[in-house]
Amino acid sequence: MTVDVILPCLNEEAALGWVLGRMPDGYRAIVVDNGSTDRSALIARELGAEVVHEPVRGFGAACHAGLLAATADLVCFMDADASLEPGQLPRVTAAVLDGRCDLVLGRRIRTAAGSWPWHARLGNAVLAATLRRRTGAPLHDLGPMRAARRAALLDLGLTDRRFGYPLEMVLRAAAAGWRIAETEVDYLPRAGVSKVTGTLRGTLHAVSDMRRVMTGSRPLSHGTRSRGRLRRS
Repeated sequence: MTVDVILPCLNEEAALGWVLGRMPDGYRAIVVDNGSTDRSALIARELGAEVVHEPVRGFGAACHAGLLAATADLVCFMDADASLEPGQLPRVTAAVLDGRCDLVLGRRIRTAAGSWPWHARLGNAVLAATLRRRTGAPLHDLGPMRAARRAALLDLGLTDRRFGYPLEMVLRAAAAGWRIAETEVDYLPRAGVSKVTGTLRGTLHAVSDMRRVMTGSRPLSHGTRSRGRLRRS
């Protein structure tokens, strides 16, 4: 079966060749250009990806535009900056495909010292701990590589269009009783400078968006069906 892979993109021309060239068989790339001023859209199209243009700036806006453009039953999200290995997407999709889980996130494991600045790791760890307490979902990373069924994601009615989108997805999925799990994936030094984790200011903006989503959501029940950590394949 075909799996659609949604790649939010803002000026990633240096990384797209590597990312798209390593997409596994059966995984179709949807590159969502979120206002790039470089050759990202042209490169993506030349390499065979579907290109969607989302004029409203924001990580969540780009992610949701890709979700609306997707047609496959199963969809994945991942960054387009070469920080994640596309060849590991099957690790994340396996438990959704075989019906064990409804949402699986890739738990990032650093492969090099410079691949994840301390301020980004700290913010992520605090949010993940809060999320575990609030929902019972056994997550240690709000990783950008994730997989779920397209129709079910649309039914969640996600509304955030900034950096709170990934957190809102988990919160709403937990409230709906989804089976949520994580599996380890490699985290690589990205190509170029990150617009988020590459600077303290960017990290603080992302954390602020996620805290806003966390405090704006209603308390969730403890009935979340979780699967914990999946074995790597």
